[in-house]
Formats: sequence, C-alpha cells, structure tokens
Amino acid sequence: QVQLVESGGGLVQAGSSLRLSCAASGRRFSSYTMGWFRQAPGKEREFVAAIIWSGGSTYYEDSVKGRFTISRDNAKNTIYLQMNSLKPEDTAVYYCAAEMFGSSRYAHVAGYDYWGQGTQVTVSS
Repeated sequence: QVQLVESGGGLVQAGSSLRLSCAASGRRFSSYTMGWFRQAPGKEREFVAAIIWSGGSTYYEDSVKGRFTISRDNAKNTIYLQMNSLKPEDTAVYYCAAEMFGSSRYAHVAGYDYWGQGTQVTVSS
C-alpha cells in the first residue's frame, strides 16, 4: 500500500516553469514505477511521463518531450516533474501514480494501482 501526495501546482504565464512533487508513503518506494498523468476539463486522463522502477528509464508523451523532465529521489520517497516552456494546452490537473514493479503498461491509466489527489496547473496565454 502506498499513499501519494502531489504539490507544486499553480497559475503561471506561458513560457514559465513549474516543478511538481509527489511524496509517497509506505515501504519499498524504489520498487515502484512512477508516472505523471494529467486531465483537462472534459477530457480523459492522459499519460505525461513515467520513470521505471528498475534501471530508471524514462518515457514521455510526445507533446512534452524536451520540455518536461521526470526524476525520482528514492531516499526521499519523492518524484518530480520539472515543467519548462509551459503552454496554455498544458493546463490540467496533474496526477501522480504508482505501480509496484510496473513496466510495459507505464503509459496507461490501468497500469497503476495507486493515485494521488491531483494538483492544478493553469497556464495563461
């Protein structure tokens, strides 16, 4: 069992940066594949980025490649999403997700058992 708490969202102008954090409780954090998803009003929740538990490989949705960076600090049981060059279309609620020993389903909502409550990111033009 793991509990996830996101923080770091806010209202920023286009071109700005934000860093989201997701703090996890529970044991064996290093055994969890961690992901970031987002959901805009009226849209389905979509994959943003993931970092795999074994080896630390990272994956990104095409529209955020080169702008967003996912990272983890296993000593702090925390993952981060550094978001640069933000665009209005990045506006959404951002969710952190976890799956023990997750691998091939990292880009799918159904691939995660644990979710945070979400943090709002609003990018004005």
